[in-house]
Amino acid sequence: MGETRVADQDLVKETACAVVGKLNAGEITPLDLLDVLEKRITEVDGKVNALPTLCFDRARSHAKTLMKKPAGERGLLAGLPVPIKDLTAVAGVLTTQGSPIYRDNIPARSDILVEHLENNGGVIYAKSNTPEFGAGANTFNEVFGATRNPWDTSLSAAGSSGGAAVALATGMAWLAHGSDMGGSLRNPASFCGIVGLRPSIGRVAHTPKFGINRTLGVQGPMARNVEDLALLLDAMSGEHAADPLSLPALPNSFLSAARSGGRPKRIAYSPDLGITPVDPEVKAVTRKAAERFAEAGAIVEEAHPDLSEAHECFHVLRAFDFAISKAELLRTKRDQLKPEVIWNIEEGLKLTVEQLERAEAQRVTMTARTLEFFHTYDLLLTPATIVAPFPVENRYVAECAGKKFDNYVEWLGIVYAITLACCPALSLPCGFTASGLPVGLQMVAPPRGEAQLLAGAKALEDILGVRGTTPIDPRAPR
Repeated sequence: MGETRVADQDLVKETACAVVGKLNAGEITPLDLLDVLEKRITEVDGKVNALPTLCFDRARSHAKTLMKKPAGERGLLAGLPVPIKDLTAVAGVLTTQGSPIYRDNIPARSDILVEHLENNGGVIYAKSNTPEFGAGANTFNEVFGATRNPWDTSLSAAGSSGGAAVALATGMAWLAHGSDMGGSLRNPASFCGIVGLRPSIGRVAHTPKFGINRTLGVQGPMARNVEDLALLLDAMSGEHAADPLSLPALPNSFLSAARSGGRPKRIAYSPDLGITPVDPEVKAVTRKAAERFAEAGAIVEEAHPDLSEAHECFHVLRAFDFAISKAELLRTKRDQLKPEVIWNIEEGLKLTVEQLERAEAQRVTMTARTLEFFHTYDLLLTPATIVAPFPVENRYVAECAGKKFDNYVEWLGIVYAITLACCPALSLPCGFTASGLPVGLQMVAPPRGEAQLLAGAKALEDILGVRGTTPIDPRAPR
């Protein structure tokens, strides 16, 4: 292979599907890709702080083991490197959860999600930055500092999968793992001009912690385009006995669904789901993108299911989740927790059984209404975030369009309402603000409808023509 195996930095611009094709054809090796990434990270990560923990020795060891198998027989990812969000354990690699409490934590065992990816040919080379315990949609913590938006490094990359999104947007990753409770795959995708998908409950198996039936948070894929996203979802999907809620892999791949040419017939667009203010420019960009589905022959109407209880319901269920997972830390390590995490735990500990009863009933009702809504519409489209990227120093969005929010998560209502309704949803790049910042369109399908969601997203991606705007070099403030 000689010359072709020299670490060619142009590889960072290739799609994941193209790189996997080259791996399977024996044109490049996983070791070549690790060389490319190591050089790229050295060049750009100091400006954005997306991948604070690297594990290239571990990655090269795994790559060499993979390379003992013939090319084409190394799993779906064929040796493609993938970073893991720092909330998720990787054996032998620093895993901090963005918290000083776990500043020196090195797990002995990987999460089953990581084992599954590695068994499918993924090579883990880095941990991506996240806010403390994933709390809050701005990626900063006291262990590693803030992750910056590559489109303007004075701005936020959102969160909590902010490091993953920035790594993709800057060519430090072809695919990336993330997780999502209140939009943590969708918000950073929107802010960084890439694609992030929150899958259905159980689609991606992971190691249960603190409770078997915790369903607000899920694991999912991020990529620069829809086909690459589908490829990683295929590599992530499948049941595992250690996760009783996990679903079996489907007979047809998500990549084939994305490439199927399937097009939705009837689309609903909502600028706000009836529950939140939205910046007028974001609203205009997303509405214009949604309306272009007409070019694919779809009927586009303004409509949304009744999700009016979303704020109250999410506040209660999220607080309860924090209580069951973090109450012990509040009792023993309070001085090392950030204020927002303390608030969330304390809110959870104050809950009554009556509040939980009401919130669970609200979620059931909103999900039922949403299922009924999808009897009429194939997809629901909304803004993925209600604002464009904001200054990185701001811990969260305090107000929008003249409305002040009651707490640090309320600005995320447009995505957490969809979480509550149990739907798969992704953020697709759909345009830019007048100042050149990316805007994401949230695309939603009924529960377990990832195949139709990916097909629809690919159709709109083709129409909009924004694929290929990343990777970029980090840009200084303008």
